[in-house]
Amino acid sequence: MKHILSIILLAVALLGGATRIVILSDVHVTPGNPNDSMLRVAVDEINAMEGVDLVVMNGDLTNEGSDEQLRNVKATLDLIQQPLYVIPGNHENNWSQSATKTFIDLWGDDRFLCVTDSLVITGTNCGPFMKMGDGHVKQEDLHWLHRVLSENVKDGRKVVSFNHYALNSDLDNYLDYAAILEKYPTLVHINGHYHRYEPYHCGRIPGMMVRALETRDHTWGYTILDILPDSLVFSQKLLGEEPTRVHAICHPEGDSAMKEGSLSPVARPTDNIKEGPQSQVTRQVEPLHVDSASVFTRLGFTPTEVLFGTSLGQIKALDKVTGEQKWVVTTDASVFSRPVYVDGLVAAPTADHRLLWIKDGEIVRETPSEGPYVADGLAVADTLYQGGYKKMEKWTRGGQLIWRYDSINNYCQAAPVLVGDNLIFGAWDTYLRCLDARTGQLRWKWSNGKSANMLGPGNVVPVVYDGKVVIVAPDRYMTAIDLATGQTLWRDNSHRYRESLGRSEDGRVAYAKTMDGELVAVDLTAPEFRELWTVDMGLGYEHAPCIVAESDGVIYAGSRRGLVVKVVKDGACETLNLGVSEVNGIDIDPWDGSVWVSLVEGRIYRLTQK
Repeated sequence: MKHILSIILLAVALLGGATRIVILSDVHVTPGNPNDSMLRVAVDEINAMEGVDLVVMNGDLTNEGSDEQLRNVKATLDLIQQPLYVIPGNHENNWSQSATKTFIDLWGDDRFLCVTDSLVITGTNCGPFMKMGDGHVKQEDLHWLHRVLSENVKDGRKVVSFNHYALNSDLDNYLDYAAILEKYPTLVHINGHYHRYEPYHCGRIPGMMVRALETRDHTWGYTILDILPDSLVFSQKLLGEEPTRVHAICHPEGDSAMKEGSLSPVARPTDNIKEGPQSQVTRQVEPLHVDSASVFTRLGFTPTEVLFGTSLGQIKALDKVTGEQKWVVTTDASVFSRPVYVDGLVAAPTADHRLLWIKDGEIVRETPSEGPYVADGLAVADTLYQGGYKKMEKWTRGGQLIWRYDSINNYCQAAPVLVGDNLIFGAWDTYLRCLDARTGQLRWKWSNGKSANMLGPGNVVPVVYDGKVVIVAPDRYMTAIDLATGQTLWRDNSHRYRESLGRSEDGRVAYAKTMDGELVAVDLTAPEFRELWTVDMGLGYEHAPCIVAESDGVIYAGSRRGLVVKVVKDGACETLNLGVSEVNGIDIDPWDGSVWVSLVEGRIYRLTQK
């Protein structure tokens, strides 16, 4: 069930109008590592400290966000005797064993609100969520922030904001977030992530980066913030030593000093969408929908509907023509897997440990799972191939399990590929695997030789042509593998590849987007690596694992910053600016061949229609 945010009112008047907040950030605790024991020392110090009003744990509690790591660090944080507020960081969100659900189960929410006589203190999660990406404040959290500030900033109260990321371009929608803060007398925005002290400004909002539990100079400590009637004082508290002042900020003059801000929310092409059905407009970019939540999934399609999941746990179907919502099914966790159409039913893998089979918005069958689903499934006729946590499965239409392969040591994420009776897919345990699609038996598995899970082919859809399997991975190589044997045919690192890959309409060319914003075309008919051409798409540094697709001779590549680039084979590029957040995928409707995209900020577009 959904956790409802509790607003805690601190009723005791604060001594002399001052508030003391202890800030822990980037503690990166793994059971038994040095950070584990040093955090306990810090907790003992905090408990012995006089005048502490509250403690904020500002993200990156763990290294990998596993359930074991979260429960271990919670046991230590639970020893803190003062009111404690906890939000996650990228290490809890990006590699979460539970697809971010365990954090909310343990702490009740991933955002907080604390109201005192003089302050409104807020904290929000800011991702990135279950894949490589920039920070992102969920759309529902922006709505929440606006509401709670409008309700509580009165009687002279001022605002203190927390999240793990700074108000800068590392947070894709920071201007939307900061524009809300600027409507109120905001004293400071406080973030971690960079492991160091550094003051900055975003518009008229002072910002302050704070240290990690351990910094690069191998000192151990945390931060004390004293909010005085006329200023804020940040002090560094090294373990076992007296606090030393590192920065001070004077209060703005007057409670309304920031109400006329210099920042505005970012305007998007879909801001003029009205409520209700939309007329069909034939144009280059057709906005279909703006959701009130964030969207982390690629798009699925029925003959008449477009399908997606939201960060509020909703699985939705929209009319392809009007954008009208046809149905919605609500689950108990954010949705990361694309819903797919399987012979009259919609198969919806969820992060709350279920595979749902839906018809016209009604669940007709559900099957439990031992772990969350975050992978995209593959529908072939009346069959579903679906990756999960430590498993790959084959289902018949309606929920009958044919086989389950469970010799995987981490979760699957990208969709598998079926070629004949070969099912090829990657997982975050360093391996690419090929199974017999009829029986689920392993035919081969391949690794790039790296021991780190996050350097493996965990989030790439392979490209297969003429007996060779081509992948890219965060080890920055493109690799060709023999489909029959699983042996390496060639490897190339002439470009900085990552996870973004696609194929031409005839299958003879692989397209890879690089970390430098290039699009590289590779000839799959050649026995060795053969580059056909490379185009600089003007994206700069790029890491979105967005699949590349070709339609009618135009190649589409998506970016981490809301840009879709159209490339034609003579090298000409055209950039479509659709928003500020990551493009989840370039998806081609199998029913009419039209090209669609969804953005993390909850926006859905049709780019072509036929």
